[in-house]
Amino acid sequence: MARANFADRLVAATRRHGVLCVGIDPAPEKIPALFGPPGPSSLESFCRAVLARCSGKVGVVKPQSAFFETYGTPGVLALERVVDAAHRADLLVILDAKRNDIGNTAQAYARALLGPGAPLPADCLTVNPYLGMDSLEPFFARAQETACGVAVLVRTSNPGAQDFQGLSVDGEPLWLRVAQALAPAMRRLMGGEGWSSLMVVAGATAPAEALAIRKALPHALFLTPGYGAQGATAEQALAGYSRGPGGPEGGVVNASRAILYPPDAAKAETAAAWEAALDRAIDTARMDLQTPAAPASGAPPIMNAAKDPPA
Repeated sequence: MARANFADRLVAATRRHGVLCVGIDPAPEKIPALFGPPGPSSLESFCRAVLARCSGKVGVVKPQSAFFETYGTPGVLALERVVDAAHRADLLVILDAKRNDIGNTAQAYARALLGPGAPLPADCLTVNPYLGMDSLEPFFARAQETACGVAVLVRTSNPGAQDFQGLSVDGEPLWLRVAQALAPAMRRLMGGEGWSSLMVVAGATAPAEALAIRKALPHALFLTPGYGAQGATAEQALAGYSRGPGGPEGGVVNASRAILYPPDAAKAETAAAWEAALDRAIDTARMDLQTPAAPASGAPPIMNAAKDPPA
């Protein structure tokens, strides 16, 4: 039996657990000593422990590949095992690798990092669009073939985002032009729940821009960084989301440092104390993101639009 479209799987997961996505960013200097000395072994143990706290509470995790790659082959092997452990815990995996290239190289990235049978079988992969639409085609094709998702950088949450993303192109910012160019891929990757397996990165630190992206891409799922440690509120993070059956819907809001490294976890001397600290951090974020239960003021009625066939 063919597996469900990524968008349908993600929407089902967020309806069960809410829109929180836990970013797995295992910075060696921040991993508590109780996991052992810095190295790939403690990194993997830490990540597995985080996944255990996420299981049954969130539906999606986002490992950042750079933290694993810094250890070379042992680190990449640890990432493979962490991705496998996440799937075994019924968690969807968005691999944050921001890959892209042209031609056969992009195809190789897509085969390596997306879908069943890949060495790193992520459910969705972050990609950079700035080599052009032809460079994205291998990822879209692989997503279509394997029922996976592709998360394209559009408006990121970092302070320097506007250096290039905000440049004017015929009177419109580049990030908006990128969003507009993605509309055919959005339609191509539509699922059965009114959402597309095309994800777009729309930072919580720029809610007005998120609303404009939502207008350009009414059916695209959002991957929303910037909530928590970067300072964005839940209301800002949910700009462009719709009201679903159980709360906000239309993507996932990522939190990494606020979940992985709460102050009381850093002081924990036992595994039980550390686990309790992470449980509190996860529960707090889930409740915070559930409370608004509606888009920020001024958001378009995208839930109605998502039920109609795309143009």
